[in-house]
Amino acid sequence: MNLGDLEVFVRAADSGSLSAAARFLDLSPAVASAALKRLEASVGVVLLLRSTRSLRLSNEGERFLPAARLALNELRNARDQLSGARQVIRDSLQISLPSDLGRNLMLAWLDEFLLRYPEVSLRLNFSDRLADIYRQPVDLAIRYGIPVDSALVAVPLLPDNRRVLCAAPAYIAEHGDLSSPLDLPAHNCLRFRLADELHEQWSFSRGDEKINVAVSGNRLADDGDVVRRWALSGQGIAYKSRLDVAPDLAAGRLVELCPSWQGELAPLSLVCADRRQLSPTVVLLREHLRHCCQSV
Repeated sequence: MNLGDLEVFVRAADSGSLSAAARFLDLSPAVASAALKRLEASVGVVLLLRSTRSLRLSNEGERFLPAARLALNELRNARDQLSGARQVIRDSLQISLPSDLGRNLMLAWLDEFLLRYPEVSLRLNFSDRLADIYRQPVDLAIRYGIPVDSALVAVPLLPDNRRVLCAAPAYIAEHGDLSSPLDLPAHNCLRFRLADELHEQWSFSRGDEKINVAVSGNRLADDGDVVRRWALSGQGIAYKSRLDVAPDLAAGRLVELCPSWQGELAPLSLVCADRRQLSPTVVLLREHLRHCCQSV
C-alpha cells in the first residue's frame, strides 16, 4: 500500500469520479485505474463500485475511507519531514495571484510555506488579469479557468471548483430568496469584468437541465475582491468561485442561493510557460497549495 494509491482512492471517493481524481492528481485515467486496482488487491476487497456512468463506495469502501484519510495524512507528514531533512530549499519566485483569492486565502497559505522554507523568497503581484508570463517578470500565475494559450503549462490545484450564487443575509431579508436562478433578472447582480469580457451571462446545471441567465445590476468591477466585498455588505447577489467565499459561507456572512443548481466550473491551476519551471521549490509549493485548497 503506497501514498499514490491511497490518494487516488480518497480523491475518487470525494469527487465520485475516477477520471476527476486522475485530473486532480495529474495522472492518466489508466494510471489512476491501475492504482485503485493495486489498492483493492492489497486490502483484498472491492472499495469502489464502478460502471461506465457512475462510481460509489462499497460497504467495505465506506468503512475503509476514514482509515485511508488518516493514513494518507500520516504518510504526507512523514514525507514532508523527510523532504525537509534532506534538502534546504533556496529559491526566488515571482507569482501572479487573483485579487480575491490571493489576498483573503493564499496570502496566509504562502506565509505558512515561507515558515516551512525560510530560504525561499516570494514576490507577489495581485491582479485578476492573467499576466503575460512570456514578457513580464512572472515565474508562475495562479488562475481560475483554462488558459487560452494552449502552450502554457497548467498544473491543477482544485480542478472541481465551481461558481456559487451567494448573498448576505441582510440582502435576502430585504429582497427575498430565489426559487430558481431564473429569478435573477429581478435582483441586483454584482457583475465582474475580466479584460474586455463582461461576465453577465451566468450558467447553471441540474442533472441534464442547463440554463443561461442574463443578469444586470448597478455595480460592476474588474476586481473579484470588490465584488465579494459588495456581496458581504448586502449590495446584491454575487456569482463567485466557491473557494473564494467558502469561509464566508461557513461563517454565515454569505448564504448560498439555489443550492440544488450547480454553477459553472472554475478550476484553479498553477500556470507556467514551460515544464522545466517545475523546480523542486515549485513542486513543493504546488503540493502545499493543493493541500490548503482541499482543506477549505
